[in-house]
Amino acid sequence: MINQQPPRFNAHLLQGQARIPIEAQYASRFSLLIRFFNGFPSDQGAEFNKIVFQQNGDKVEMGPCQYIVEPHHQNFQGRLVFKQAVYDLNSLFFKNKIDKLQTEFSNLPLILAHKTKIKKEFKEFIANLTYDLNVYKNIFDTLDARYADEPELIKQKVQQAVIETEGRKFMRFMDQKLEEFERTIINYSKKEHERHGYYLRKQLWHFLMCSPFMARTNLKPRGYSGDSVMMKMLYDNQYEGHSTFAKLMHKHPNEHPAAQAVRNRRKLVAKMLGELKFGRQKASGRKIRVLSVACGPAFELQDVLTSAHDCTGIQFTLLDQDKSALSEAASLIAMIEKKFNTKIEVEFLNESVRTMLTTPKLDKMWGQFDYIYSMGLFDYLTPPVARAVIEKLYQILNKGGEMVVGNFHISNASRYYMEYWLDWVLYYRTEQEFIDLLKNVPTAESRVLFEDTGSQMFLHVTKSES
Repeated sequence: MINQQPPRFNAHLLQGQARIPIEAQYASRFSLLIRFFNGFPSDQGAEFNKIVFQQNGDKVEMGPCQYIVEPHHQNFQGRLVFKQAVYDLNSLFFKNKIDKLQTEFSNLPLILAHKTKIKKEFKEFIANLTYDLNVYKNIFDTLDARYADEPELIKQKVQQAVIETEGRKFMRFMDQKLEEFERTIINYSKKEHERHGYYLRKQLWHFLMCSPFMARTNLKPRGYSGDSVMMKMLYDNQYEGHSTFAKLMHKHPNEHPAAQAVRNRRKLVAKMLGELKFGRQKASGRKIRVLSVACGPAFELQDVLTSAHDCTGIQFTLLDQDKSALSEAASLIAMIEKKFNTKIEVEFLNESVRTMLTTPKLDKMWGQFDYIYSMGLFDYLTPPVARAVIEKLYQILNKGGEMVVGNFHISNASRYYMEYWLDWVLYYRTEQEFIDLLKNVPTAESRVLFEDTGSQMFLHVTKSES
């Protein structure tokens, strides 16, 4: 779970008036291994008022707690578990944040009262939809049970037949319901969208968790919706899940315009990079320097590097704040190198937007580039931050160089599906708002392009030679 040495530290337990010194070590998310100093005897189930220790110079107090004899760990005699407030030790030791298992319950009155502000027509829509989805789920689950004992290949063929017939009808049902849903919420204010989206997710949570895709965007295991695992789901565009109903719930959002736009943009960026590569390398006789900002797993490089010759003409710099994404990008690079028996010149930067904005002379750190692209970053940046970031990137673009950044358009047909069902909120822009991000840079030549669905646009910037 955690690729770090478990923290070990000195602490003391309070039991009545007694102060008992111990050595403790992180054992699991909700328990500590402990060793008593001075041979202090303690029986199974012994209770203590609290444990006290220092972390990063701060005093930490937690308790009451109970001792469980467990002498099989080297140097430790047992574990401590907490009796009332149950502390998340993973959060404490690896994120430096005190978090209690019961924290969610402190907001319970507000959460329960939330439904009083939900519009009547929306409640009725959700109630009817919940009934319909339950009916569909029960029927699909019943069908799954009928062929569950068949050989694996037969099960796959039967399920495929069900998906291609009744499953496609269910997908059309979902399309119709989403149209009705959008007619219901189209005039809501921003605050009402947030409130009603929360209500929808709480009511439909069981259905959303069936879908691996919807589950990941809602649970955000890496802290944000659009992580590399989710991106792979979008690119694969397959039926995934443990049941027929789950596979349909997974596939439906993957067939929506925004999902297709993500697949389209990968091809578009690869095509533009390919055109630049051959033109500029031929003209200069040197490798072109390419920077991918918020690169994620960099799946698009598979579309760019299709031969050993392709791998020799570009020097890549891949930047992302997510170490896991960079690791996945490194694995992809290694796979391409092995496939073509060649080496790719690449540098990995584990940096953030904050680093970019607070570094005075970015070119001294990262150098200058012939081509800079970012497919998804600007969807998450407020206008002031987006303007500051694109100006910074423009500074490290060579004269005559090109930059392409993506942003979902305000007319994205999947917007409310994403916000309500997937808890995936973006910053949308119009063409003019996108172009205006560089209005303070007179040497920038900008134009806006769209991929085929019209959901996502790209700002294509060329830096003047003068």
